[in-house]
Amino acid sequence: MAGKSIYWYDFETFGKDPKRDRASQFAGVRTDEDLNIIGEPLLLYCKPSPDFLPEPMACYITGILPQTAASKGVCEREFIDRILAEFAEPGTCVAGYNSLRFDDEMTRQLLYRNFHDPYEREYKNGNSRWDLIDVVRLCAGVRPEGINWPLKEDGSRSFRLDQLTVANGIEHGAAHDALADVIATIEMAKLLRRAQPKLYDYAYNLRSKAAVRAQLDLVTQKPVLFVSMAFPARVGCLSLIMPLCAHPTNSNAVIACDLRIDPTRWLSLSGEELAVRLYKRQSDLPVGEEPLPLHVIATNKCPIVTPFGVLDEARAAEYGLDKSVWRPHFETIRARRDVSATLTKAFSLAGEGDTETDPDYMIYSGFIGDSDIKLMQTVRRSAPGDLGRLDRPFRDSRVKEMLLRYRARNYPVTLTEQEQSVWRDFC
Repeated sequence: MAGKSIYWYDFETFGKDPKRDRASQFAGVRTDEDLNIIGEPLLLYCKPSPDFLPEPMACYITGILPQTAASKGVCEREFIDRILAEFAEPGTCVAGYNSLRFDDEMTRQLLYRNFHDPYEREYKNGNSRWDLIDVVRLCAGVRPEGINWPLKEDGSRSFRLDQLTVANGIEHGAAHDALADVIATIEMAKLLRRAQPKLYDYAYNLRSKAAVRAQLDLVTQKPVLFVSMAFPARVGCLSLIMPLCAHPTNSNAVIACDLRIDPTRWLSLSGEELAVRLYKRQSDLPVGEEPLPLHVIATNKCPIVTPFGVLDEARAAEYGLDKSVWRPHFETIRARRDVSATLTKAFSLAGEGDTETDPDYMIYSGFIGDSDIKLMQTVRRSAPGDLGRLDRPFRDSRVKEMLLRYRARNYPVTLTEQEQSVWRDFC
């Protein structure tokens, strides 16, 4: 397919953990960049495998029973192959609603378990990915005009897709049906584009890591607005952040701090002390102790970072971002020469000690080497009946163990009696 397009998609799943739970349904619809639908929708079910137990509440919410997915679905290998064929179309931006945090992670896990490169489709052949939910948050925080915003019980704005569609007269069909959710997401994108076209276009361009890095200047450390679910809706789901340094172990990340918060306390900590505190949840902290106001901005996850100027003075004051608040914090940090070194130490230490041991979930335990990538291609090209006879000198221990599981989930009739026994024990 010639030209650039957006492939909007959604998974329904048998649980809420994209790392460990499985997909039950997929829907995808392609549009051009003007949001006109092109091509036919794709709707797929995935057969559940016996090594996984669906969450009853997930089945209740989506209305998809394991029996339904089993009768209507295809095996996981075919499921992800058909999805990848759409995602990998040159010039495709794959997008959804809360897709970066959930659906894209589900996609990566599916690709990984089925011997595909889990990342390639995100950047190869001019491809990219995007997520509408933080664009909605940006619009609500800085340019709310032209959209009806539903409110939660506490009076703050709700960003639930099913509530936004009702408030704005958008047909949604059955919420938690993948295809209905995709169509609703496209209609929400159209509404945003009509109401705030410049803001929409700006956010769409943040698919590019270069565009994101242009905002996160580590030389001048110029403060920028950062939109995130980490900030409550009562302050616009945003704050003013100061880029501090590159992440020591992730080349696609920048460490920044929230200038709404007095930095004195965290500046007094050593790298080792910061490392202990970095990823603790608030519920795990001592009473009266707040989480560190430090953020890792992933430049390859379309973060919404904008110049401070998009926020007018009245809203800045409403959100606690008056210059009299943040400027002293900025100057305090700028006066310290050791911030970069301390943070580099802290994040290096905090990144150590991955305790995951099950290869199914070790996607982030190092990249798979080129020689094993080639062998994985051989696995995908092989007939199911030949998989048990493959001469497979995999160097990566994860891949060795995953091959039997791959066969058992997708082609169980090819297992020998001994392999069936191993599989039953695993299940």
